[in-house]
Amino acid sequence: MMLKEIQYGMETIQFDLQYRDKKHMTINVLPDMNVEVVAPRDWGINVINERVRKRARWILKQKQYFLEFLPKQPPREYVSGETHMYRGRQYRLRLKKSEYDEVRLKGGFFEVKTTDKDNKDHNRALLYQWYKDSATKVFYPMLDHWIEKLRKYDIASPVLEIRIMTKRWGSCIASKGKVILNLELIKAPTHCIEYILVHELCHLKYPSHDKEFYNFMSKVMPDWKGKKERLEKAFL
Repeated sequence: MMLKEIQYGMETIQFDLQYRDKKHMTINVLPDMNVEVVAPRDWGINVINERVRKRARWILKQKQYFLEFLPKQPPREYVSGETHMYRGRQYRLRLKKSEYDEVRLKGGFFEVKTTDKDNKDHNRALLYQWYKDSATKVFYPMLDHWIEKLRKYDIASPVLEIRIMTKRWGSCIASKGKVILNLELIKAPTHCIEYILVHELCHLKYPSHDKEFYNFMSKVMPDWKGKKERLEKAFL
């Protein structure tokens, strides 16, 4: 598989190119918004690029459709009373002026003690540092659990990176043995987090979204389709 790209107006469309013994070219836009192109072995790259360019409007429309399934949340002001998600539940924000900064989950509230109560950026940073600390406590043990289950399939523990991603829940760089999870996942229910993690771990063995990948996914997590559907319907 090779990563290629074309320019369409102001948009750059990247796609994974595979060659196979077939007569026609196919283009698939996947739920993670990756684009896969499968072309006949005797086709030159110029012909392939032109065919992709002709389908560019459709590709962008499909990517926009899947974009709707990414974390959805109205703009936050980080003031007392508004709600924020954590592991599938809503919690109200309660800001308190303090001589020190601290975030705690207490009952149905995010209780934020802050040295600058009226500073939106400061309070957002406090909450997201709490999210990051919590994600570390949740994601890494979950990774260890699943690596133990997948070890018999020769899947080794990857480097796990947690960061904010704007266009996907997670990604896998199989060549580097790295899995990246979106920090926003900590807002989703636990089974949704687990689905994304296992999805990316399966890519360590099968980098493409092909039949082998989905067969393997179904083997290690038979109920993955239901978890995927619940994640897509979550309004985080």
